Amino acid sequence: MAAVEAAREVSTLKDFYDLMHETAVIRRGIVKALIESQPVATSSLEGLRRSRRALASISRSGEQYRLVLDSTNHIDVDLSYEIGELDKDILYVEKGEPGLIQHLDNLHDDFEQQVSKVVGLLSGMHFNAFITDRDGTINNYCGRYGSSIQSAYNAVFVSRFSASRVRHPIVLTSAPIRDVGLIDVSVSPPGIFIHAASKGREFIDMHDRWHSFPIDDEKRALIESLEARLRELVSQPGYQKFSLIGSGFQVKFGQITLARQDISSSIEPDESKALLHRVSEEIAAVDPEGKHFRIEDTGLDIEVILTISRTGNDELKDFDKGDGVRYVAGAIGLDMRRGPHLVCGDTSSDVPMLQAAMDASPNDTYAVFVTRKESLAARIEETCPKSVIVEEPDVLVTALNCLSSSLK
Repeated sequence: MAAVEAAREVSTLKDFYDLMHETAVIRRGIVKALIESQPVATSSLEGLRRSRRALASISRSGEQYRLVLDSTNHIDVDLSYEIGELDKDILYVEKGEPGLIQHLDNLHDDFEQQVSKVVGLLSGMHFNAFITDRDGTINNYCGRYGSSIQSAYNAVFVSRFSASRVRHPIVLTSAPIRDVGLIDVSVSPPGIFIHAASKGREFIDMHDRWHSFPIDDEKRALIESLEARLRELVSQPGYQKFSLIGSGFQVKFGQITLARQDISSSIEPDESKALLHRVSEEIAAVDPEGKHFRIEDTGLDIEVILTISRTGNDELKDFDKGDGVRYVAGAIGLDMRRGPHLVCGDTSSDVPMLQAAMDASPNDTYAVFVTRKESLAARIEETCPKSVIVEEPDVLVTALNCLSSSLK
C-alpha cells in the first residue's frame, strides 16, 4: 500500500488562501470530467484529500483554527465551509451521486421533502432566464469570500440545470468580478453562465466578453478617491484585520465593500461600530453633500454604493440588483417580457431581482428563496405567488439537478 503523503503545512493566512485556490484548479478538472461523463483522475481525488488533511493540521484555538497574519498578529477562523465542502466533494467522487444525496439528507432536516417542493413547482419547465444570487443561495455560505471556492458537486448540479433547462443563466452577485471575485471562486465550466458582479454593474458574457454599466467621469473620479482613502485606512495596523475577515476589502465596479464583522463575531462590537463611523467620515470628506454615495450597512459589511438617477427624473437612488438585471438583460438582448423566468436569492437585497422579473413578466415568473426568516419568506410569497421557500442552498441545487435529469 502506498504511503499517505504528509499533510502540507498551513500556518499563515496566505498559506490558507493559496491552498484554497489550488482546490479551485482541482475542482475545475473534476467538474469538467463529470460534465463530460469521463472518469475523475485519481490525482484529482488525492488532491482533495491532501487539501483536507492540510486544513485539519492547522493549529486550533478551541473550535476555531488559528492562522498567522504577521510577526505579531494572528486570526482565529471558522473553517466549517471549507472543510465541509471538501468532505462532500470527496464523498461525491468516491461514492457517486447516491452517496452524496444520502449525506445531504442526513445533514439537513426535511431535505427530501424540501427538494420535492421545488421539483413540484418547476417540473417540466424550460426557462428563458435563470437569475440567481450566489452566496447563501446556490452556494453554501462561507465566512470569507476569498476562500468560498465553489464545490465540485455544486458546480455540476447547477451547470447541468443551466445547460439543459435555461436559455439565459445569470449568476448575479454583489461581489467583484475578479481579484478576488466571482470568476476566481467559481469552478463551473466556461460558457455555462453569464457572471454578473458588483450587483450587475459589470458582467462577463458566455463568450468571455466583459461589459460594464456606464459611470460618468465625475463619479468615477470620486470613487477612485474614496478607494485610495480606504486602501490607506486598511493598511494601518489597527485596521488591517478588517481587510482579512469576512468579505474583506473589495473594490467593485461602482461600489466598495469593507467588512466590519464576520459570522464568528471575531471583532469587538465597539471596534466594529468605530470602523463604520470612520468610513462614514472618509465618505463625507469625498462627498460632503452626500449626493454621490450611499452606505448600506448589513451589520457584517459596509457597502458604499454610487448613486444613479431614477429613470425619467433627476432623483438619485442606490444601484440595486434590479437595476443590474435590467442592465444585463438590455446588454445581452434578453427580452424580460418573455418568460418563464426563475429567480433565486436568500436576502432582502435579492428581492429587487425578483421585482424586476415580476414587473416584466408577472404571470410567468417563478422564485425559490433560501431563508429561515419568516418576514422575508412572507415578502417573497407576496411578491411572487409562484414561489417556494427552502432552508438550505443544498436543497435548491439538488432540486435543480433533479430537474435537469427529469424527462424534457
